[in-house]
Amino acid sequence: MKRPTDLSPREAFERYLNARKTELTDETLVTYRYRLKLFVEWCERQEIETVDELDGWILDQFESARSGQNVASYTLHNEMDTLQAFIAYLERIEAVGDGLAEKVHVPDVPEDEQSRETKLDAERAIQLLQHYRTSDRYGSKYHVLLEVAWNTGARLGGIRGLDLRDFDAGEQSLEFAHRPETDTPLKNKLNGERIVGIDGSVAKAISTYIRTNRADTHDDYGRQPLFSSLQGRPITNTLRSWMYRATFPCVHQPCPHGHSRPTCDFTNHSSSSQCPSSRAPHHVRTGSITWHRDCGVPREVVRERVDASQDVIEKYYDKASKRDRMEQRRRPHLQKLTFE
Repeated sequence: MKRPTDLSPREAFERYLNARKTELTDETLVTYRYRLKLFVEWCERQEIETVDELDGWILDQFESARSGQNVASYTLHNEMDTLQAFIAYLERIEAVGDGLAEKVHVPDVPEDEQSRETKLDAERAIQLLQHYRTSDRYGSKYHVLLEVAWNTGARLGGIRGLDLRDFDAGEQSLEFAHRPETDTPLKNKLNGERIVGIDGSVAKAISTYIRTNRADTHDDYGRQPLFSSLQGRPITNTLRSWMYRATFPCVHQPCPHGHSRPTCDFTNHSSSSQCPSSRAPHHVRTGSITWHRDCGVPREVVRERVDASQDVIEKYYDKASKRDRMEQRRRPHLQKLTFE
């Protein structure tokens, strides 16, 4: 029988991901696979045949190699953090010596780089939504996807998992449910389940979409997805492309980059992410959460609504500028400090 120390880096890598399948979402597993694949391929180029050969020097060499490729500090931090967890697993199965995981250096990230500043600004989001609500694009998949994402602050995976039954027009709500057995898990699993109230205008737009533009199809499990395509439930990348297209600035104004929409390459499905002004679902979520906070929605309400901890919201999503914080959150309280 093969000993753990005889595993090749690739064999150990596959074994590790298989062991984590029950506790990680498919999306997270894909992320881990990409990060660790870089390490495995590097080991193979260095002719490292078994994990037993790994030591602190080899791990340091890998970090130096990645640093030399000018990757962002936050990216390197995440890659080394994932590698450390992988090495800790190898320790547990006695494939490497005790203490090797502690020798993985996980670099700190400068505070000003700990979160991305890119977001869909509230002003742009509102302009886009106002246009959609008064144009012939009303009730389109692009319009309604943006309405739902902006109003709920939900992750793309949560939006993808919505079924027709999860929308209650009367109650004006959307229910996010963890359904991993039918390919729509939530990031925080059962803890991420929630019913989110939506604005009446959003509910009306969803109803119009369902009545006039939704493809009447089922997914591979017989469920009726809220956002559907002719093939059933769209894959994540398809929804991501829809969001890029939904946030094109040329939807409601002349192109700020000097392009003509009929001939612009960015309007192609495969190139939509390359438009400098389009925004990914994560950017919409970031902008939405900031907007919620700027509108005075309490932190604890935002936390439950978007399924994120208060610490994560403050650190990664709440992107109000210092002046915004003063004007919109602190100034209303100044009267409490007046003693004249």
